[in-house]
Amino acid sequence: QVRLVESGGGLVQAGGSLRLSCVASGRALSIYSLGWFRQAPGKEREFVTAISWIGGSTYYSDSVKGRFTISRDNAKNTLYLQMHSLQPEDQAVYYCAAGTAGNDRQFLDSRYYAYWGQGTQVTVSS
Repeated sequence: QVRLVESGGGLVQAGGSLRLSCVASGRALSIYSLGWFRQAPGKEREFVTAISWIGGSTYYSDSVKGRFTISRDNAKNTLYLQMHSLQPEDQAVYYCAAGTAGNDRQFLDSRYYAYWGQGTQVTVSS
């Protein structure tokens, strides 16, 4: 069992930056693929970015590529999401997730993530 707790969300002006963190407890994160998803009001949860268990592979949605960076520190059992050039369309609740994705397609699919945090709100003012 893995417990994930996100932090770092908040209110930022368009063009600004935020860094989200996700701390895991219960089991080591090093054995899991990790991802960030987000959900805006009235919309389905969508994939944002993911990273393989050793950090060698990263995946980004087209909407955040070049602006967001995912990273992990297995020694600290922590996942990060650095977000730059935030836009109003990035506003959402951001969730970190841990799973066992095994190929490129699975990393993007929320069904392959068994553990989820409670989410942290990111609000972007225009």
